[in-house]
Amino acid sequence: MSDDIYIVGGGHAGTEAAFSIARLGLTCTIITMDVDAIGRMSCNPAIGGLAKSHLVKEIDAFGGLMPLAADHSGIQFKTLNMSKGPAVRSLRVQTDKKKYSRYIYNAIKENKKIHTKKGEVVSFKTKNERVKSIKLASGEVLNCSGLIITAGTFLNGLIHIGKDTYRAGRLGEAAAHGLTECLVNYGLHSSRLKTGTPPRVLKSSIDWGKCRISTGDKEKEPFSIFRSRVDKNVNIDTFSVDTSRNTHDIINENINDSAMYSGKVTAAGPRYCPSIEDKVVRFKDRSSHSLFLEPEWLGSDQVYVAGFSTSLPKETQVCALKSIKGLENVEFIRPGYAIEYDYIPTYQLKSTLESKSIKNLFLAGQINGTSGYEEAAAQGMVAGINLSLSTLNRPPFIIKRQEGYIGVLIDDLVTKFIDEPYRMFTSRSEYRLSLRPDNVYNRLTPIANSLGLLDNKFYNKYLHFEKLCADYRKSISSKTISFNNKSLPLDKFIKQPKNSLFSFFSPKDMVSKSSLFSVETDIKYSGYVEIEKKRANKVLSLEKTLIPKNFNYLDLKNMSSESREKLALVKPETVAQAMRIGGVSSSDITELCFVLSK
Repeated sequence: MSDDIYIVGGGHAGTEAAFSIARLGLTCTIITMDVDAIGRMSCNPAIGGLAKSHLVKEIDAFGGLMPLAADHSGIQFKTLNMSKGPAVRSLRVQTDKKKYSRYIYNAIKENKKIHTKKGEVVSFKTKNERVKSIKLASGEVLNCSGLIITAGTFLNGLIHIGKDTYRAGRLGEAAAHGLTECLVNYGLHSSRLKTGTPPRVLKSSIDWGKCRISTGDKEKEPFSIFRSRVDKNVNIDTFSVDTSRNTHDIINENINDSAMYSGKVTAAGPRYCPSIEDKVVRFKDRSSHSLFLEPEWLGSDQVYVAGFSTSLPKETQVCALKSIKGLENVEFIRPGYAIEYDYIPTYQLKSTLESKSIKNLFLAGQINGTSGYEEAAAQGMVAGINLSLSTLNRPPFIIKRQEGYIGVLIDDLVTKFIDEPYRMFTSRSEYRLSLRPDNVYNRLTPIANSLGLLDNKFYNKYLHFEKLCADYRKSISSKTISFNNKSLPLDKFIKQPKNSLFSFFSPKDMVSKSSLFSVETDIKYSGYVEIEKKRANKVLSLEKTLIPKNFNYLDLKNMSSESREKLALVKPETVAQAMRIGGVSSSDITELCFVLSK
């Protein structure tokens, strides 16, 4: 295959897209303004966390790159929500940033089907509504049969620190210009969003004896149980501190100097990862907020102050942090900042992440209005797979909401109107009892294998996992125990919350433990999962009811004008998608189904 598939950007979305394309036998080129920055973690030094880890596990089920990099560079592994059920437990891996990006960089550079090129893509041209060529800032024009734009925060990026503003995609890195304007010229709509990052401070300037300690899991479980081996000798502690009333007073006194509160920044920021200014203003009743002090790499003297994203002037940031116990003598390496950037509202995309108006143009990552490494990587993988399938004249690949969190993510993007950075939560899935980390391989690995994404080694390990699950189920079905002077089948006994199969079996390795845990969870959740399946089956019929591409919603006179306008704007591919568009009522869906049935 000719090497005329291009990816704009070498971040989490871009590298995952390239890796997927290569695994499907095609070649591609990543075009980036800084080749050395490929795979860089621009913000927090961690992968996973609440719900985000579900995405990483699903990427692993498809043989993706992010879980391997996280496991390879992990310096603390911690499972969150352990007091809750398995469906909402989430793995968070504190990483060595340098080791993580080096792993990604090497994986890309060593893959003979992936090329890299330094440059800035400023525009593209089409022919017959299909991407035909791209143009670089240097003036070079390249023939192009497929394009994936994963530009992150670089499209017309503006950094704000107090009253100072810089054109940049990240601090110290130039913004990208031209692509937004090109997309708009081809009829796509654009808008602006905002995100931020906290200061980095000097490790040696912190009084660690005044900070709370947080330890990782003693038994470290990797994201990828079939492909990774974690370093058991590396398990660092992290620390946290609390803001005080004095901290809040300092911020309130200088709030008008914050770019976000002075009116300089008008774009919406992430609701669920707010700036310290937002926390202080929105939660006036709170006397403190927790901050987390995380080393950016092993042996680093650079500490990431998680929870203190800000656009306050540097001197105010310093003063506020010095008011915190343990940070009285803190020294800055670099200040926190806010960044505004262009994004493309995703109702303009198909469920494949292909543009509805331009063939073989795909968008993935923050350009789609999402926040987070994990959300970006999941989109990049889906975009890369679908561009490859399109090139190979194969049917498109779509993960349904009932099949995975990646399906929830993308369906939310293409059916809902994103007006703030989108972040994944388990609560976003109506099928979260079925979409658990423990059954991810059962759900998705056969799909990945049918697409041709997996090598034999990976798939054989999965088959071994499946056999272990089957063997455990067979053994359980034949076992009875004495309970309250009665003979009770083991599977019924296990349904009780505090009872565990690990009292009856002694798996020795990680894969065996994972398979037993998956079987146990299946048994405990069986009744609830059955209810979810019935609900999913009802929706599935609507997923199969396709809406013609040129369907005229404005002709539906028995429908509210709001619903008609929203349906005409989004152009849902199925009735189920139409049902999930905000503002579209059940009676509107009934009317739509009636018209389609004629």
